[in-house]
Amino acid sequence: MEQPNDLILEMQNGSEKAFSQLYTMYSEAIQGIIYSIVLDEETAEELLQDVFVKVWNNASTYSIEKGRFFTWLLNIARNTAIDETRSKAFKNSRKNLSTTNFVDILSSSDSLNKRTNAIGIKKFVDALKPACIKIIDLLYFKGFTQAEASKTLEIPLGTLKTRNRTCINELRVMVLG
Repeated sequence: MEQPNDLILEMQNGSEKAFSQLYTMYSEAIQGIIYSIVLDEETAEELLQDVFVKVWNNASTYSIEKGRFFTWLLNIARNTAIDETRSKAFKNSRKNLSTTNFVDILSSSDSLNKRTNAIGIKKFVDALKPACIKIIDLLYFKGFTQAEASKTLEIPLGTLKTRNRTCINELRVMVLG
């Protein structure tokens, strides 16, 4: 998907119509990212709204020259979702999970695949080595810290950081190449 620079500039100048169009373009993919972290549809929908309020309120801080709009948007969404999972209210709501939640968690992989495919990155991620897919999934889609991912994958933190950098570089070459 080509970056809609004209819409972004219009939104930065206060155009609600441009903002609405950007929301339509990106909301499904962003909600998929949020859902993969919080694993709750209702919470993901609420956080999606919070993310786009932050985008509107902070539009002037985004610079086309410094990076892609989707990456900026993704970071806002990811940080918002991670902040939510670390909140006391969220942790308390997770203490007594029902078995239906586990079915939902198991099916979330399909949902993530559908949503990442909607933004066109699924084919690139699928082309990576399985180790890279695991690292990217934990760090960027599930919101793990590097230390948590290191423990989960049972590899030293330094090794995880090196592999992550290598994997991201491979992904960058594929996407931009």
